[in-house]
Amino acid sequence: MTYDHLSDKDLLAKLIGVREVQRVYQGSLLPLFTHQPEAGPASEKCAVARELVIRALREELRTRDSLASPAAVRDYLRLTLTGREYEVFVAIFMDAQNRTLATEELFRGTLTQTSVYPREVVKQALRHNAAAVIFAHNHPSGVAEPSHADELLTQGLKQSLALVDIKVLDHFIVAGTGVMSFAEKGLL
Repeated sequence: MTYDHLSDKDLLAKLIGVREVQRVYQGSLLPLFTHQPEAGPASEKCAVARELVIRALREELRTRDSLASPAAVRDYLRLTLTGREYEVFVAIFMDAQNRTLATEELFRGTLTQTSVYPREVVKQALRHNAAAVIFAHNHPSGVAEPSHADELLTQGLKQSLALVDIKVLDHFIVAGTGVMSFAEKGLL
């Protein structure tokens, strides 16, 4: 059975029940799927559903060429980075067939910045025996445009990793529901 014909409200009713939907749904799905421990059982069920989707996307990235399914990469990053109140810098380490070896949050910062150390990125890439890497970080401000510092960082990481034959395939910025790709913008 397909569910694409159902409204958001109808889908939520199947997941948490009609009464709970009437109580918690305020016209937007985003608040329901962000972590809010005090929100109650309905929110917990939504958080579990979100985690299941993240795991399914992670599994897809492990078994398929990440470049063959860029939508899965975007969806995975959007789900894992949206709603954070602070910046995080993530690396997806890949093998020679662009399948995911590991995904790690390498650095955590403040509301407006994160310090990223190229030496540590190279160490982790070598530890995973990665042939390629995709970077991502979030902008809690909701603006998906890269700053000049973001561009300089990406070029520095690309140069550092090239010294050990590791390719940087892309760098994504996640802001709200938007995802911007450095490769698509010609910034790589």
